[in-house]
Amino acid sequence: MTDKDNLPQSTNKAISAQQLTEFCDDYLAADAFKDYAPNGLQIDGGKPIKRVVTGVTACDALIEAAIAVNADAIMVHHGYFWKGEAEPLTSMKGRRIRKLMQHGISLIAYHLPLDAHPIIGNNAKLAERLGLSITEALYPHEAHPVGNIAICPPQSAETLMQTITKALGRLPLHISSNYTYFDTQTNVIAPKQLERIGICTGGAQDMIDQAALMGCDAYISGEISERTTHSARELGIDYFACGHHATEREGIKALGDLVEQHFGLPVTFIDIDNPA
Repeated sequence: MTDKDNLPQSTNKAISAQQLTEFCDDYLAADAFKDYAPNGLQIDGGKPIKRVVTGVTACDALIEAAIAVNADAIMVHHGYFWKGEAEPLTSMKGRRIRKLMQHGISLIAYHLPLDAHPIIGNNAKLAERLGLSITEALYPHEAHPVGNIAICPPQSAETLMQTITKALGRLPLHISSNYTYFDTQTNVIAPKQLERIGICTGGAQDMIDQAALMGCDAYISGEISERTTHSARELGIDYFACGHHATEREGIKALGDLVEQHFGLPVTFIDIDNPA
């Protein structure tokens, strides 16, 4: 959550929801993605935007926090209107949207465009924090790859775990490939060294097969499924489940920073804790 006394100072500047969305659409190349939910402006609050709140998911707690700081817009990675969800605006969904409308708060969301952006995207920012250098796409045919391959100095799984824990503030779940090799210099059996890393934040655990196919030593994503354990062991690739929420904080923060710099509006990231 955010300390109201430490909020960026308001200015006299104001923009429309359409201006904010057009800027973000263009920067993220949002039209280039076939996504699971609409990207851009999802709810028009109907008033000028003078203060923006950013967060990972447009949950009720984030909406309440935005109301508390008098925000006019919320920008998130996980918004509403996902494919396959019920359409009626009832129950939890109805309450959220009603609250936004009653307080004149616009909701703007970017899913895959925010994962894939090569500079401020979730994958790019996570790789940066972990000291990894992205070199190519996990799926080579993709013009805007939502998964990447990165390289790092050779290191043990334990070392990478320590780096992830320090960067994200949580211990990842590590599934070992149980792979070792004979070190001819020391004449001992040594653990595998990791240097080619597949990476895709959030719920991308099933891309582990592609990471193995592309010759990765390890794969990093947010969530894990029961089947992921068997894939890691049988494909000989170390897997690190680092948390869906934890791996997707930095992209929306970076987008908010960009909006603040471009428009001169106060933008505040509010982190609603989520252990998943």
